[in-house]
Amino acid sequence: MKKLMISALALMAATAGGMAQAADSVKLQLKWVTQAQFAGYYVAAEKGFYTDEDLDVTIMPGGPDIAPPQVMAGGGADVMVDWLPSALAAREKGLPLVNIAQPFKSSGMMLTCLKESGVASPADFKGKTLGVWFGGNEYPFLSWMATLGLPTTGGADGVEVLKQGFNVDPLLQKQAACISTMTYNEYWQVIDAGIKPEDLVTFKYEDEGVATLEDGLYVLEDNLKDPAFEDKMVRFVRASMKGWKYAEENPDEAAMIVLDNDETGAQTEEHQKRMMGEVAKLTAGSNGALDPADYDRTVKILLAGGSDPVISKAPEGAYTLDITDKALK
Repeated sequence: MKKLMISALALMAATAGGMAQAADSVKLQLKWVTQAQFAGYYVAAEKGFYTDEDLDVTIMPGGPDIAPPQVMAGGGADVMVDWLPSALAAREKGLPLVNIAQPFKSSGMMLTCLKESGVASPADFKGKTLGVWFGGNEYPFLSWMATLGLPTTGGADGVEVLKQGFNVDPLLQKQAACISTMTYNEYWQVIDAGIKPEDLVTFKYEDEGVATLEDGLYVLEDNLKDPAFEDKMVRFVRASMKGWKYAEENPDEAAMIVLDNDETGAQTEEHQKRMMGEVAKLTAGSNGALDPADYDRTVKILLAGGSDPVISKAPEGAYTLDITDKALK
């Protein structure tokens, strides 16, 4: 009996010890579905980089009916992936989001147009129908049109905005002269549909000087006041950037890790490997720390909206370098 009691006490002690040393939980909300756009996080999980930082990370895919800022507002996630224009717009509306890291250095957004539509330069947008995603993705587009002096209310002197679904059908069916595409995703869907590159004209936001920051990591401002939460985010960012750099150096392996995590079965090996190769170009040059110059450029572009800017004034406190300063030591 005594032996059994000692064993029971030992088990209780071990259990209590295990509970005391349980990894810290982190819920990450992605901007979109499981794909190589988010490879760094899946790689960090697969390679044990989160475990090494004593973290238990749950990666939650997004989708057309999931708005990351709403998930954050409802307490459904600790950290999210979103574009800076969307985050700043949400912040101005009262949701105090703060950028804590910026894995993506460059923008992958562009307009892809059918050459036969007569669009050879941005000057040819006038009078045309242009497709754009909404749900936060429209902000860079609306700012660009404003800088071009093109109303988005239609008419011969403006552009007709087609609320684009998350597919390339409007271009294939010639419902729009141009549609929004990402260098790593929808552009290749157009190519795979049988349209040749020489039959297309593309306008990369980076080349047009209207690129804004994409796929940063955001948390709620109040949470950063908690030292334990801040420490958890330092470890999360450090492990995530290890994942991103590993993905850059091993793109095919990273793509396969993403595929292994795609519960829908919708992704293909060819598409994910190609996507990872393109995404690596966007994360290249970033150590995870937001470049204030890139931030200032994004804010300037968003403020250049004439009578209907994306944000009405330059935000304050919308990013912090504290997390990456500590994570990258």
